[in-house]
Amino acid sequence: MNVAVHIEPASGLCPGVEYRWDTDTDILLARLTDANAGTGMSGSVELEGSDGSWLIIDVSAGRIRGVEVAVWPDVHKRPALAVPAAVEDATIVIPSRASQPGVASLEVDTAIMCEADTAETLIHFRVGQKRDVRTVRLGTDLLIELDTQSRIAGLWLMNVPPFPPT
Repeated sequence: MNVAVHIEPASGLCPGVEYRWDTDTDILLARLTDANAGTGMSGSVELEGSDGSWLIIDVSAGRIRGVEVAVWPDVHKRPALAVPAAVEDATIVIPSRASQPGVASLEVDTAIMCEADTAETLIHFRVGQKRDVRTVRLGTDLLIELDTQSRIAGLWLMNVPPFPPT
């Protein structure tokens, strides 16, 4: 798993997060509101799990604007699941590649593991192998985990609304 990012000091207010469920497809979309402008890649980072799961990270001008759970991996319920105690406020930038500045999409094959609290209001995705991480706040209810080489290692979705009744 190799989606490297740059970390910059936090700038401005922390964006809010809006969740939307697509009841026909079980897709969950988390969108950041009022995200700061920047420079870098625009497009999507698609993380494909070996089990067929898909996480799509929407990127505009180098800033993460949203996360879509397109195909869910198996969700493991953890009654004691809790957000990491140490969370940094910073800005994450996904840079354009110098060798391919026009590339608007990046697809990475990796393992994706999903766990949730019993109410499924707190959801954690681990991307790739388990490793040491630091947690950075992208939005009020969206956190990203980065490994020691500043590569995406996981995502936390907090205060997720329940799936609407069908």
